[in-house]
Amino acid sequence: MSKHTVEIDTRTILRFWLVLLGIALVIFFFYKALTGLMIIGISIFLAIALKPLVNRLNRFLTKHLGVNKSHRTASAALAYSTIVIFFLAIVAIVGPVVVNETSKFVQQLPTAFNEGVGGWEGINEFGHSIGINNLQEEISKALTGLSDNLVGNLGNTVVASLGTIGDIVMKGALILILTLLFMLEGHEITDMIWKSLGSRKEDKKAVAVAERIVSRMGNVISTYVSRQVLVALLDGAATMLFVFILSLIFNFSASLAVPMGLIAFVFYLIPMFGQIISACLVSLILAFSSPVAAAIYLAVYVVYAQIENNIIAPKIQGDALKLPAVVILAAIVIGMYIFGLVGAIIAIPIAGCIRVLIEEYPNIKSIRE
Repeated sequence: MSKHTVEIDTRTILRFWLVLLGIALVIFFFYKALTGLMIIGISIFLAIALKPLVNRLNRFLTKHLGVNKSHRTASAALAYSTIVIFFLAIVAIVGPVVVNETSKFVQQLPTAFNEGVGGWEGINEFGHSIGINNLQEEISKALTGLSDNLVGNLGNTVVASLGTIGDIVMKGALILILTLLFMLEGHEITDMIWKSLGSRKEDKKAVAVAERIVSRMGNVISTYVSRQVLVALLDGAATMLFVFILSLIFNFSASLAVPMGLIAFVFYLIPMFGQIISACLVSLILAFSSPVAAAIYLAVYVVYAQIENNIIAPKIQGDALKLPAVVILAAIVIGMYIFGLVGAIIAIPIAGCIRVLIEEYPNIKSIRE
């Protein structure tokens, strides 16, 4: 039986280990820079999502004010300011209502406690029925122990909370700043990149195909966001209508309708979980005024949500992105289990971008050949 000896020179071995080292350094870089890359990615996503609004404002300014059509700075700044002011207005409208309803509930809590369960006497009677002689004393001991634990951990809790809030504020500020910069300078950056890549004659066809693919992907993202906002507006309008009708029936303030609709609108922008959060929050706020109205709202909204999620939203999103409803739902599930909430948000536009790549594959293949 013959034996074969394989000789490997030092250069090949060195190249092999250098490749492994390079791959390890790239993985380490992405691991360390993951948060920063996510912030940049979110900023680019938002800048692309606001592109249709920028284009509309640009056409409006060009038509009515004579602004230079090629100069997009004014349109981008105006679109950005409009969105920021809009969400600040939502906070200004919803915040006082939530605080006022919570304060009203706290003020009415002693009366509700006495009327609902008969005060501490009713609590003690219930305790006797289940074999506890002094249920009031047991509850007081439990609350005292809970308050002692909270006070003992107050310092650590405050420090951790301040650190978390500070981190969220810093990331939010970075996203806002980067989004504005990408809106103002993104067009020039992409033009510079395509011009540099297509400087050679033999590369122009490949660059043209790549530019068309990237442009189509950008349209997918902006279309998805605009249609998501449209469905969110429908959800907010339905919530506002439900709350207004309940206010007439159960005689609580009809001024809750608009803030509750805005809450539903904002949270619907979060796929999968947004509706659940908004339904619970709106029901809780309504319960401060009328528990029966809150229960009815929750039941009606659950029925409406089924119609919206299974008929309205897939129809609007599917027609816009040319994706079947089952593909949209599968993309959300996969994205949610891979990247959590962020994955659920970006899953649908990613599925649309994959569709673009599949459609453009023959052109990509022809370039490779």
